[in-house]
Amino acid sequence: MASLTVIGIDPGSRNTGWGVVREQSGVLELIDCGVIRPPAKAAFSTRLAAIFHALREAISRCQPEEAAIEQAFQGINAATALKLGQARGVACAACASFDLTVSDYPPSAVKKALVGVGGAEKEQVAFMVGRLLNHRTDDWALDTSDALAVAICHLTMRRFSSRIAGA
Repeated sequence: MASLTVIGIDPGSRNTGWGVVREQSGVLELIDCGVIRPPAKAAFSTRLAAIFHALREAISRCQPEEAAIEQAFQGINAATALKLGQARGVACAACASFDLTVSDYPPSAVKKALVGVGGAEKEQVAFMVGRLLNHRTDDWALDTSDALAVAICHLTMRRFSSRIAGA
């Protein structure tokens, strides 16, 4: 079975988590991960540029074949949603600049794919990410765990879709 490498992104204007996971024959492997923290006092456009350039650098270094990004959750106010939408747009543009297909998933779908419950806490998601990747997560920001969860969710959904199509 061919391998597939995916970058998962948890966008935010203050913290953008990212993580690259490879799956081969049903085995997940952590390639790299991190969190982008643009200077808090910088102009908003400067923060967006920092996210764009950092994601491009990660994509260039890790060479994922596809990308997955978390959708904005709906319980946020309009100003926050607008900023988050702009951060998502910058993340999508960084992926598109490498011709990566970008799939997006609502937070509840990511949580359900990893924990089995759409309303799981971030710590539960982080725990499952660590178990699935056989890696300690206590030194990661929750944004990083969330990004890895998005990548794992994407790989799971692709595997599920391919089995349905082959049935």
